Amino acid sequence: MVHPSKTVAVIGGGMVGACIARYLQRDGHNVIILDPNEPGDGASFGNAGCFNPSSLVPIAGPDTFKQVPGYLMDPLGPLSIRWSYLLQVTPWLVRYGLAGVPEKIKHQSLALKSILSRSLEALMPLVDDCGAHDLVRRDGILIVYRSGQSVASDSRGWNLRREHGIHWEELDRDAVRDFDPNLTRDIQFGKFVPGNGHTVNPGALVKEIVRHVVQSGGQYRKVRATDFLFNGDKLQAVLTDHGPVTVDMAVVAAGAHSKALARAAGNSVPLESERGYHVMIKTPEVRPRVPTTDSDHKFVVTPMQEGVRVAGTVELAGLDAKPNWKRAEILLNRIGGLYPALGKTYRPDDFTVWMGHRPSLPDSLPVMGRSKRSADVIYAFGHQHVGMTAAPYTGVIIAALAAGRPSPVDLTPFQPDRF
Repeated sequence: MVHPSKTVAVIGGGMVGACIARYLQRDGHNVIILDPNEPGDGASFGNAGCFNPSSLVPIAGPDTFKQVPGYLMDPLGPLSIRWSYLLQVTPWLVRYGLAGVPEKIKHQSLALKSILSRSLEALMPLVDDCGAHDLVRRDGILIVYRSGQSVASDSRGWNLRREHGIHWEELDRDAVRDFDPNLTRDIQFGKFVPGNGHTVNPGALVKEIVRHVVQSGGQYRKVRATDFLFNGDKLQAVLTDHGPVTVDMAVVAAGAHSKALARAAGNSVPLESERGYHVMIKTPEVRPRVPTTDSDHKFVVTPMQEGVRVAGTVELAGLDAKPNWKRAEILLNRIGGLYPALGKTYRPDDFTVWMGHRPSLPDSLPVMGRSKRSADVIYAFGHQHVGMTAAPYTGVIIAALAAGRPSPVDLTPFQPDRF
């Protein structure tokens, strides 16, 4: 146990920030979470809710550059780029493409494995602390395919998973139907990954962890962090829109909004927002047995407390552009192709839509490590598509850094100056 002499500001009240705050608190630190919004109301609220240690496949692949014209021409495709944002996002896209070469993918997947493989192991103590067992399931996930060609197109990722010891069960058409009879009969193949899990309410899970942090003596302040005050290389305070917050140390875990804070602490980081959308069907006719990914159309259907969530798509349009709600509507239109009983005409009050910002670096790895300006500012952002999964073990890592202990994983791949 570390002597509780350090007061640490955790900037960001999402899943990553909440897990870091609780692990810091378990180490004996005084914790103040800073966020202008309620806990878990950002990207953590709207994701597919999955805990996937198997998600160690980097997003960029060898054919990335070839796909960019398609991203531009299809505004409703699984990944799209707004023409108005193309010039601004081009440097990020170049880095993204260059990261998708086989040798780099190998190293990136190893780095992802190091923070994902112990994710559920790191999550459960936090769930135990706050008594949120009703929000967590460990029933696995299912990925389904309509053809052998679709399976082949995913082979690079599954080969990587096999190399890293991920186990799954191969399901043929009959086995898929036995597993979940509500799926369309068009499904020919499936892969069931028993080592994965999900939360039935990601926003509520974050709130429960934060509630326990506050109940245990921490603070949650609804303020926006804007800058840092240093005395030499020592941090004195985090500056906010409601005045300075005096602290000994700060952790930047503000997701897609971390870029300016990193710059204030001396690092230029190519952080981009991958805007994601979801539709929540409030009273579904059927529910998936487990979170189920439609590999052909790139969306995930998750059974949740408030209904069935259909989540997916990536849109590159920055932090400020208005949502394109047609991207959410396309998810609603396509769900019937996976679960026929859900393919109906919905009234506006039958569902809700959402858009949020995944914080993404071009090499699919988050930034974790100390800032250039001061060792008192630590970064933990950019978790892209693995934020829910990686958050608990990120908390373990950041708590070690804050205490001056060696990191339990090699942080070289995650350094803020790697770009």
